[in-house]
Amino acid sequence: MALGEKVSSFKVGDKVYAPGFLNPKGGFYAEYVALDSKYVFCIPDNLTLSEAGVISGVGLTALRGLEDILELEQDETIMIFGASGGIGHLSVQLAKNMGARVFAIASGDDGVTMVKNLGVDDVVNGRKDDILSAASTFAPNGFDAALLTAGGEFAQKSIRNIRSNGRIAYPNGIFPEPEVASGIRSIGYNGDPDHEVMCRLNKYIKLWNLTAHIDQTFLLKDARDAHLALNNHYLGKLCLNI
Repeated sequence: MALGEKVSSFKVGDKVYAPGFLNPKGGFYAEYVALDSKYVFCIPDNLTLSEAGVISGVGLTALRGLEDILELEQDETIMIFGASGGIGHLSVQLAKNMGARVFAIASGDDGVTMVKNLGVDDVVNGRKDDILSAASTFAPNGFDAALLTAGGEFAQKSIRNIRSNGRIAYPNGIFPEPEVASGIRSIGYNGDPDHEVMCRLNKYIKLWNLTAHIDQTFLLKDARDAHLALNNHYLGKLCLNI
């Protein structure tokens, strides 16, 4: 590790983490990378090195959706679709700590178990459970908000339970984009990294003891296998060990 001549907030040997996407000097598929220090933070004590390596991208996307786009408030009801995925399992942790009532839709029985252990109010298996019935029971008057981390038929079906004047957020790239009824606000957004949102995420990781679930870890030489694994069922994140 080396420091730029104007960097004074770190010292050589510090264990740090940072979001790597949109970095003009390249991503993290390498032993060394150059970064603007404003994106770099010391790893919180409650994270392992591997967790720190996977949490920032999904964490800041989840946080931006919940806090900046949905403006989620305490005691509101929120549906999180794709809750056992990378963005999803950070979203349920953030939303619970923000004081919301969280209804999660996970993938597979193993996904339900993982998300349930994160302390959500209710979670269903989107592959086999009756989503609409469970959602109606959880929020008889409709949900205040929803965060969609995946698209498709079941995502579209799930948002039937959003109340009039409710709001939906989804990261850009989700396809197909949700089709919403009149009176419901639906906003796509980018999870672009910036210093301010990373400061908030870093604070919440420490304050709320946020964790990142790693399903599989691959060596850098096996990056091809990691990309193939993206097409299969997995929970949370996949990790590359440099």
